[in-house]
Amino acid sequence: MQYGKPRRRTFALAAAAALAAGAIAAGPSSASTTRAHAAGTTVHVIEHAITDTEIPTGGGKDVKGNVLTFNNPVFNVANTKQVGHDEGFCVRVAPTQGIWECLWTTFLKAGQITVQGPYYDTRNSVLSITGGTGAYRDSRGEMTLLSRDGGKEYDFIFKLS
Repeated sequence: MQYGKPRRRTFALAAAAALAAGAIAAGPSSASTTRAHAAGTTVHVIEHAITDTEIPTGGGKDVKGNVLTFNNPVFNVANTKQVGHDEGFCVRVAPTQGIWECLWTTFLKAGQITVQGPYYDTRNSVLSITGGTGAYRDSRGEMTLLSRDGGKEYDFIFKLS
């Protein structure tokens, strides 16, 4: 007899809908609590670009697809004390325009901040903050990348929202 099956299915669907509605209702308050710590914060560190390694794909030429990898120390804004490190990579996307597309994570005591976006050979850039951990969990915003000392160091200015 199949009389009870539609009722069970209806009950299961109603229970699933109630759980989903509860998760949606709880979601925004949980997210705002999580993000409140970092929202509106600016984090400014200085990277020392000492491990940058370009892996050429075009026989040593500057071509699309070349990869740049790095794992560098980052220092406080006074540039006097190491406060963490970063690790990531960039892929050359437009050699004649001097453009790389990059993805990296900066590791700090309070957590990690991950960014993605352009790096230009001859000018500063702004990258998207795509997330983080710890105090920076669920962070969004942008990071301004400023070249210092001919590209030996870089200001990372994270504007968290």
